Amino acid sequence: MTAALPAGVVGTELSPAGHARRRFFRNPVAVLGLVVLSLVVTASVLAPVLAPFGPNEIDLQAVRQPPSSLHPLGTDSTGRDVLSRLLYGGRVSVAIGFLSAAIAVTVGTLLGVVAGWFGGLVDAIISRVVDIMLSVPPVLVVIVVAGVLGPSVPMLIAVIAGLSWPSSTRIARGVVLALREEEFVQAARVLGSGSGYIIRRHLVPGVLPPVVVAATLLVSEAVLLESALSFLGAGVRPPQPSWGNMLTEAQSLTVLSSMPWLWLPPGLMIAATVLSAMALGDGVRDAVDPRRNA
Repeated sequence: MTAALPAGVVGTELSPAGHARRRFFRNPVAVLGLVVLSLVVTASVLAPVLAPFGPNEIDLQAVRQPPSSLHPLGTDSTGRDVLSRLLYGGRVSVAIGFLSAAIAVTVGTLLGVVAGWFGGLVDAIISRVVDIMLSVPPVLVVIVVAGVLGPSVPMLIAVIAGLSWPSSTRIARGVVLALREEEFVQAARVLGSGSGYIIRRHLVPGVLPPVVVAATLLVSEAVLLESALSFLGAGVRPPQPSWGNMLTEAQSLTVLSSMPWLWLPPGLMIAATVLSAMALGDGVRDAVDPRRNA
C-alpha cells in the first residue's frame, strides 16, 4: 500500500532542466533582465511597424525640436525623428551584438573542446593563439580594419567575433579538462566510443551551461564596443542609424546641457541592453549550477 504524498507535492520528480528553470524564475533580477532584453529585441525587430517616420526622413523645419506629440523623443540636427532612429538603430546594434557573440561562442567552443580533449600539440597551438589574441587591443584593430576596408556592419560583426572567441575557448577547454577525467567519459572510452561521439554526447552538453553565460556577456561587450566605435566614426557609417553614431550628437557642450533628447535615449538603450544581458547571464549561471539547491 503506497503512502499518500503530502499536499502540494507532485508525484513526478523534476528533471535537471526543470530545476534550473525553477531556480531561474525565482531570481527576480534575472527575470527582469530577460523581460527588458526581450522588449528591446522585439522593439528593434518591429521598428518598421513602430517607428512613426523613416529613419532618414529629413524635415528642415523641425531641426533639434524638443519632444512633442508629433515627435515623442524630439528631432536631431537635420530634423530626423529621434524615436524612429532609435528603433532602427536598435536593429543594427542588437544584430551586431547577437551575431558577433553567436559566431564567437560557436568558434571558441569548438576550439576549446578540441584543445581540452586532444591535448598535446593541438592544445599547445590553440592555447598560444588564444594568448596572442587576448593581447590584441580590439578597438585599435577595428580602427585599422575600418581604415583599410571602410566601416560597415559586416566588418564590425566579423572583427568583433574574430577578437571575442578566445574567452569562450578558455572556458570550454577548462570544462573539458575536468570532464575528461570523469567516470562516464572514461567508461565511454573503454567501451570503444570514438572521439567524435564522446565530444557530441558528453563534452558539448557539459560545456554548454558556462558557454551560454559567456555568450550573454559577449552580447553586452559587443554592443558596448559597437557603440564606442560608431561614436568614434569607425563603426556603423551614417546615415544608417545605430545607438553609437546617434551619440555623436553629444559632442557639443550645448547639446549635452540643453538638448538631452539627442543623446539620452540612445545612452539609456545601451545601458538597458548591457545591464539586462549581464543580469540574464548571471541568472542562467546560477540556475544551471548543480551545486545550488532546487
